[in-house]
Amino acid sequence: MGMTSGETHHERSKGKDVRTSNIVAAKAVANAVRTSLGPRGMDKLLQLANKEVLISNDGATILSKMKVLHPAGKMLVELSQSQDISAGDGTTTVVVLAGALLEACDDLLNKGIHPTQIATSFLRAANYACEALQEASKPVDLTDRDSLLQAVETCLSSKVVAQNMDVFAPIAVDSVLALLSED
Repeated sequence: MGMTSGETHHERSKGKDVRTSNIVAAKAVANAVRTSLGPRGMDKLLQLANKEVLISNDGATILSKMKVLHPAGKMLVELSQSQDISAGDGTTTVVVLAGALLEACDDLLNKGIHPTQIATSFLRAANYACEALQEASKPVDLTDRDSLLQAVETCLSSKVVAQNMDVFAPIAVDSVLALLSED
């Protein structure tokens, strides 16, 4: 593997060091919230800058309270915030998934696989995953209120309102159906 013209050995190793530093920082952020994920997620005890103590197993809350200095780590915090804005859920999952993908990248890079080849392969895998999800999906019948309620209850089951989903699910379904009937 030859060097491109004008590139020194020092520049190549510096690039690898930066890439490794970015992966390590992002994995550290992902690992900080990984154990809070899911129904058996553990609480985290955080001491805030004002000496207040916070106990939470909500990944978005934990990430928002962390003082992340490394740019790659900050990107994962921003990724979580973007996920919260766009979907309102999955804030911890997206960070843990990104950390796992970066860990796989690190393994592939250590085997000598070129970063461009890794990125191309990830894009192909993402396209394949989207196709598989499309094939597995089924149309939503807006006249089947029971199926709509079941879908909404599934969404609410991971939220703070889960204990009251029997109240909130019908409200959400009826509101959407009312809006659709106005059109």
